[in-house]
Amino acid sequence: MNRRLSELLASTEVERFITSRDVEIRALTYDSRSVEAGDCFFAVRGTQVDGHNYIASAVEAGAAAVVCEQLPEECREGVTYVVVKDSTKAMADMASAFYGHPSRELQLVGVTGTNGKTTIATLLYDLYRRMGYRVGLISTVVYRIDEREIASTHTTPDSIRLNAMLHEMVEAGCDYCFMEVSSHSVVQQRIRGLRFRGAIFTNLTHDHLDYHGTMAEYIKATKGLFDSLDKRAFALVNIDDRNGDVMVQNTRAKVSRYSLRSMADFRCKVLEMLFDGMLLRVDQSDVWVNFLGRFNAYNLTAVYGAAVLLGADRQEVLQHLSALHSVSGRFEPVRSESGVTAIVDYAHTPDALQNVIDTINDIRVEGQRLLVVCGCGGDRDATKRPEMGKIASREADIAIFTSDNPRTEDPEKILDDIMQGVESRAQSLRITDRRQAIRTAVMLAKAGDIIRIAGKGHEDYQIIGREKHHFDDKEEVREAFGEIQN
Repeated sequence: MNRRLSELLASTEVERFITSRDVEIRALTYDSRSVEAGDCFFAVRGTQVDGHNYIASAVEAGAAAVVCEQLPEECREGVTYVVVKDSTKAMADMASAFYGHPSRELQLVGVTGTNGKTTIATLLYDLYRRMGYRVGLISTVVYRIDEREIASTHTTPDSIRLNAMLHEMVEAGCDYCFMEVSSHSVVQQRIRGLRFRGAIFTNLTHDHLDYHGTMAEYIKATKGLFDSLDKRAFALVNIDDRNGDVMVQNTRAKVSRYSLRSMADFRCKVLEMLFDGMLLRVDQSDVWVNFLGRFNAYNLTAVYGAAVLLGADRQEVLQHLSALHSVSGRFEPVRSESGVTAIVDYAHTPDALQNVIDTINDIRVEGQRLLVVCGCGGDRDATKRPEMGKIASREADIAIFTSDNPRTEDPEKILDDIMQGVESRAQSLRITDRRQAIRTAVMLAKAGDIIRIAGKGHEDYQIIGREKHHFDDKEEVREAFGEIQN
């Protein structure tokens, strides 16, 4: 797929051209290591690396054009240099143009908020596949182009890869695409220029302050998705979250609301909850679903509301909701022959941890103890660590604190931070090795007990330093069940 540079720059404000000529562009990239002859290289200033330092490498590799904010000291003859105010914005605009503005050919729905993004986007994908459509999915767990799976690298990919995938979805005949929109992606202009058919807000709780700095900036970033919607789009927000109406203060989209507690366009009530599912009342219709927890009742209400706003028949949607199943690593039970239930979940924020524990407490009966295994990731928001320690130690009968993707931080330092919030009610253990922590929980559990293993969910790795090592909580707990309890 080749495009003329002039075509790609149609909606980009250019401050200066050097060696200006209308070259033909073979591909777009911001990674100098992937440049090939005829490519356009974007010199992007990142949080750790400045792409301007790699312009010479990109040119040496054959770049036909360079988009930058500042010219290099030496410009090579025969290469077109395009100076712009913001390379990241130019990259998003040019990526959309390069791939033929694919978001305009799809019913694209974005899901944003702290918790629930993966579940809602994935369930919408599953729902619309069940209704006979070809669908795309962009999520933390996996990217899908109809039936084809692609390994996920980011919750929301960079603008070049994102537009490339949307183009592939159009080529594959997809009618819809459901995607997670992280707050980072809004700030980093990854979704710039996309045309959304609708957007969903789940909730906003303590997270990502290592990146945004303050809750006010986190709210502003999340709200950016709704600010970008046009009047043809819908905005569906959870008004049981105090930031629900904040999200749509400046949107041009048609606003709809969903709730479990208040009057809203889409309402839901939990009628009954057991370990194998819930009975919900959604818009005066009762439906049994294979999910647990009030947080999942919110997720399913958002799915239902979005489908209705997209024009689906209400009864058909409810019928299919009853057949859907939980996303991998989201409140996923693993049971032993001796009667112990381990629940593996991705929850890695204080609010998510509390929600899952509340769900377990709603279901468990007298005599069933709760054991919680959890930790916090390294190189991430450290302020939430004491909160995680406080919740686990307050709510569990036995709390075991362990390692969870320490990355470049000292795991012991992370655990020190967590232990600052620990309360004395529970028996609290500190076991840095995650495998040993899970095995200890299984060893301490008795028939009927529930082990809550938090933080990794679908992830099958541990990041130690800058390397990924295979580690799967589900595999570990099954192995521990087999070795210890048989």
